Amino acid sequence: MCIQKLRSIFVAALLFAPGFFAGAQAQEEIRIGAIYPLTGAAASTGLEMRHTLELAADMINNGAKGINMPLAAGGGLPNLKNAKIRLIFADHQGNPQVGATEAERLILQEKVVALIGCYFSNVTATASVVAERNGIPFLNPESSSAKLTQRKLKWFFRTTPHDDLFVHNFYEFLKDVETKKGFKPQRIAILNENTEWGVETSRIQVRLAKELGYNIVESINYPAKSTQLTSEVQRLKASNADLLMQSSYLGDAILAMKTFKEQGFAPKAILANDAGFSDTEFRRTLGKDANFVFSREVWAKDLTTQNPLIKQVNDLYAAKHKTDFNGNSARSFTGLFVLADAINRAGSTAPEAIRKALSETDIPGNQLIMPWSGVKFDAAGQNTLGRGIIVQIQDGEFATVWPFDIATKDLIWPMPAWDKR
Repeated sequence: MCIQKLRSIFVAALLFAPGFFAGAQAQEEIRIGAIYPLTGAAASTGLEMRHTLELAADMINNGAKGINMPLAAGGGLPNLKNAKIRLIFADHQGNPQVGATEAERLILQEKVVALIGCYFSNVTATASVVAERNGIPFLNPESSSAKLTQRKLKWFFRTTPHDDLFVHNFYEFLKDVETKKGFKPQRIAILNENTEWGVETSRIQVRLAKELGYNIVESINYPAKSTQLTSEVQRLKASNADLLMQSSYLGDAILAMKTFKEQGFAPKAILANDAGFSDTEFRRTLGKDANFVFSREVWAKDLTTQNPLIKQVNDLYAAKHKTDFNGNSARSFTGLFVLADAINRAGSTAPEAIRKALSETDIPGNQLIMPWSGVKFDAAGQNTLGRGIIVQIQDGEFATVWPFDIATKDLIWPMPAWDKR
């Protein structure tokens, strides 16, 4: 009995010793799976998006003084006993099947409560189906294929505008340029990569051109992982196009621009569909040869005069990574805040509670770094309050040139010939 009593006293001493319950009392982690291209041709793009997701998580977990955004006061998620966000990253390598496999792993093995990603529209398509099958919320900040929110999925939500809106923006921009500047393209060519994003964009561009009275003289979809584009550029040159619309990821965007210069293809304007053209590496690699390209965008550093949040958040990022946000990374950053806000409002990590909270999201534009009216999802999971802008690379920096009422610089049209830059 004495031995048993001693054992009881010993166990009691351990139980009530300072720090014994530290592990049990530790704050719960909110595990979110993030699926991005961390290796391969788009690795630098994926890295930038990873860095901004990490910044968003750090702001939520530890705070960012003076920044008026949901949860930016720090300390974790208040409605979940200050639980902290933990990001679990997965590399889809630009491969839709790998993306689906990684989504399954994150859900079943890593036990994530939600997924975010995947930048590539074709990877988002497969990974989100896995989330749908498992009843896990999927927040897509960057993929713009319009089809993604036409699939009647219950668990899929997208914050960025889609390509139908973006291509409409292209033609609205061209109409405004004609009205206010007197420039009208007579012969338009299309050069788009051949995954779901590029092929769908081509269809929308051709359809709207016919409806709006623009002349498409050439439309090319090239293999997304091309290592040379000589024959495609020769076709563009032969078309005598005075405007090129282009949808490319980073590697092929750089390859195309180099080939344009080599082949002497110099339309009056290049109107790009974001993606690779927005990546910091695009301008870094091409230097002055990147100048004068127009691109649809969702974010621009020079809009800080209209929205001080842009400078505040960009300064935090630049201080750590010695570079600025871009359209891709700004959308990723915004997406995580939207997802975390929903989880906090749900007050639960139960998938259905998070899904319901996402469907009820209503974040005003003054709490975003995007030039949007806010974030509010329709029945298909599409944010109805987003919009696009047009930027132009001038002196190595993006300048907002459209809509004209928020433009910070006048557009340069036509772009100079290669030998006159």
